[in-house]
Amino acid sequence: MLALLFLHLVAALVAPVLVRWWGRQAFVALALVPAVSFGWVLLQLGAVLDGDEVRETVSWIPALDLQIALRLDALALLFAGLVTGVGALVLLYCARYFGPDDEGTGRFAGNLTAFAGSMLGLVVADDLLLLYVFWELTTVFSFLLIGGSGQRLAARRAATQALILTTAGGLAMLVGLIMIGQASGSFLLSEVVADPGSGAVVTAGTVLVLMGAITKSAMVPFHFWLPAAMEAPTPVSAYLHAAAMVKAGIYLVARLAPGFAEVPGWRPIVLGLGLATMLVGGYRALRQSDLKLLLAFGTVSQLGFLMVLVGAGSRELATAGLAMTAAHALFKSTLFLTVGVIDHATGTRDLRKLSGLGRRLPVVAGVAVLAGASMAGLPPMFGFVGKEAAFTALWEGGLPSRTAAAFELTGLVLGSILTAAYTFRFLWGALARKPGVADTVPAHPPGPLFLAAPVVLALAGLLAGPASALLAPLVAGYAETLPLLAPEYEELALWHGLQPALALSAVTVLGGGLLFAARNGLNRVQRRFAVGASADEGYWNVIQGLDRLSVLVTGTTQRGSLPAYLGTILVVVLALPGTLLLTRAPWPDEWRAWDTPVQAMVGVVVVTAAALSLRVRQRLSAVLVVGVTGYGTAVLFALQGAPDLALTQFLVETLTLVVFVLVLRKLPKDISERHRPRERAARGVIAVGVGAFMAAVGAVALSTRTATPVSADYPEEAYDFGGGKNIVNVTLVDIRAWDTLGEISLLVVAATGVASLVFLRRRTGGVERADRSELADGGRGGWLAASATLDPARRSVVLEVITRILFHTILVFSIYLLFSGHNEPGGGFAGGLVAGLALVLRYLAGGRYELGEAAPVAPGVLLGTGLLFAGGTGVAGLLLGAEALQTAILEFTLPVLGDVKLVTSLFFDMGVYLIVVGLVLDVLRSLGAELDRQDDEDDPIELNEGEVVVR
Repeated sequence: MLALLFLHLVAALVAPVLVRWWGRQAFVALALVPAVSFGWVLLQLGAVLDGDEVRETVSWIPALDLQIALRLDALALLFAGLVTGVGALVLLYCARYFGPDDEGTGRFAGNLTAFAGSMLGLVVADDLLLLYVFWELTTVFSFLLIGGSGQRLAARRAATQALILTTAGGLAMLVGLIMIGQASGSFLLSEVVADPGSGAVVTAGTVLVLMGAITKSAMVPFHFWLPAAMEAPTPVSAYLHAAAMVKAGIYLVARLAPGFAEVPGWRPIVLGLGLATMLVGGYRALRQSDLKLLLAFGTVSQLGFLMVLVGAGSRELATAGLAMTAAHALFKSTLFLTVGVIDHATGTRDLRKLSGLGRRLPVVAGVAVLAGASMAGLPPMFGFVGKEAAFTALWEGGLPSRTAAAFELTGLVLGSILTAAYTFRFLWGALARKPGVADTVPAHPPGPLFLAAPVVLALAGLLAGPASALLAPLVAGYAETLPLLAPEYEELALWHGLQPALALSAVTVLGGGLLFAARNGLNRVQRRFAVGASADEGYWNVIQGLDRLSVLVTGTTQRGSLPAYLGTILVVVLALPGTLLLTRAPWPDEWRAWDTPVQAMVGVVVVTAAALSLRVRQRLSAVLVVGVTGYGTAVLFALQGAPDLALTQFLVETLTLVVFVLVLRKLPKDISERHRPRERAARGVIAVGVGAFMAAVGAVALSTRTATPVSADYPEEAYDFGGGKNIVNVTLVDIRAWDTLGEISLLVVAATGVASLVFLRRRTGGVERADRSELADGGRGGWLAASATLDPARRSVVLEVITRILFHTILVFSIYLLFSGHNEPGGGFAGGLVAGLALVLRYLAGGRYELGEAAPVAPGVLLGTGLLFAGGTGVAGLLLGAEALQTAILEFTLPVLGDVKLVTSLFFDMGVYLIVVGLVLDVLRSLGAELDRQDDEDDPIELNEGEVVVR
């Protein structure tokens, strides 16, 4: 099963390439993937009928006890057969549905193949969280398939609507699955169903899970997204909205029913919404003139029917439910594919414009009649077998309450009358000759390959009726997990003799025929008593209301005042955690102000600098004073015996000062005083309070520790497994390498974001360099050659000489820190910061062109290369027999050098080094060189309103 899922993934990835090579014929090759899966499913039929289950389990995340658990039993086999069998035929159908030159066919092929794999994974998943993963994958791929290329507004709206509703239901379902898993003590679906537990948590979790099922299967009041999704191409409608995606909710209810049918609230929700959906869908189908919309509302109606049957929690109704599920997948996908053929041949789906098509397309007419007969419940079709089994089960009391059974039976009979009526409407509208309407002449008669899929599906529905007894053991394999509520169990069969269910079937067909015959009067009644509101309008009203509310809330709370935002956050911190700290925190028994008087002296300097920063009125002076607090913190680190932290803090603080200075060039020199003394006092109180709160939190946290900290084993582990003596560096590149990988990925994103906010022109990745003739000595030999491009008033001879002397030395020192960091203070981060500061020095001395001479490489190249280095280290570790990102230690002897010990985490550190250098370079290019360019070229961002620069 895992191999089949992987095969679908590979096919989805290569589908666009195959379509580019072979055109629409690639769909024939792609159809082999679900066809192979269908063949494998059939091969497991014997074992499943014998009562065995096919299981596969692969460890996913061992630390969290998560695993990829797959299981194929009778229920999963039935749904897997529908998903793969119909999927293969639909892909084959696509080979003629799409034109040779249609755009987006490759993307469509990949999404449809990926959806087929996701749906297969959903029905065989035996882990609650894995089921949810596949559940949401089907949601995402259905969104992409409905939206298509995104060029049509109606398709985008329909895709968004389906995504919002099914995702909202999926999120509710996720919460419910977690609640159920926690309550039952297992996240294996088979174990949860066997012993679901009880209590309020299970009840609430069950209701939440049902929310996911009813949104996915388009139950009332969420039914409207399915007809809107008919904007998708017909193969999508035939597969997702008839045979696969909407069956996910039906499958989930059927899977959980053996264990959860007796949970309070289950039957009222499932039976009530199912019956209402069947009646609403059938009623709405009678009003449609578009053949796809008629089938769409018919699908909504049939899904309600199926929800009642599979959710009732009885053996006899479950048997009928599975039979009807298979029958519905066959006849409804056939009818959708038939509509696609008609649309291609005539260019319209409007039944008011079609006339006499049955005579001109006899194969299409035969297929449509067979599928329509199954949908209406006429013998000998498979739909008749399923419907009669449902009527028999309810007539004989297939629910705990006979009253409820009678009520449901009455509703299902009425719904089946509507089903027969809209079936006749469909066949009449698509195939019959209509008075006053000219006969429709097909412009493009369908070929054999185009008709193959609907013909096979229609014949399958025809043969399955007489052969239903052969399918009974498979259905019984699942149905026997449910209790028998009727006096006796009746097997699936085409003929059970003269019985009440047969009479009810005749009533539904006769009633449907009468409704169709009175269609004109019925249409007038529907228009006369039309309901002014609809669920679809209600949805859009809710969405618009949320939009208005978000604008109101944003306009009220987001006033553009950073002090207001920070003040609100800090006040909340003091009010909630601060109150708990004062009232409930266990305070230390002993306080120690400092370990050495030098710490107290540094603390006084830091506090003085912080207080002084509030009084300084020049921005640059304020930044420098704030920098003193950072340097003071670094000194405290050094005094406390943390040289690595001290070194990093010094470097970060220095680079931060540089960034501040670069930004300050665009701000006024002085800080304008616009706040009253009362406001300044309030801010001071908040600042002091938060500072005291954080100090108290640190003291309480340190004094209340009872367990041995995990870091106690770091020194030994760092050397034994990380191969280094510098605990800090080994922790970053080995023990917590995954955390570091995530952090450097954020650095890459931050660098890209900073540059995108500053650069006014499109960046091509090139480096801005001066004309060689403008450089000192023509740029042939001197250092800082580009400094000649600076205005003489901006040049500093002392700074240029210092830069000439120190630049290369600083770079060599940064490389030393990189290589020595595994055993001594340093590492890739510190080394990268030192190299970045060397570039800062070069820029300050020579300007933007000198920066181009110093680093003639795009920052993005450094960032990408660094990320590749760091990520590639994980692969290297696997190749050497270790875990991903685990350090592998290589020891060998070289001539001259002697014994050499190499750890693979060094390459991870190299990636960090390159990323940090790239980040600094991107900051210098954006906040330094780009702002210089804007000043030099009088960029429009600096112009007054109404001014225009001609270039």
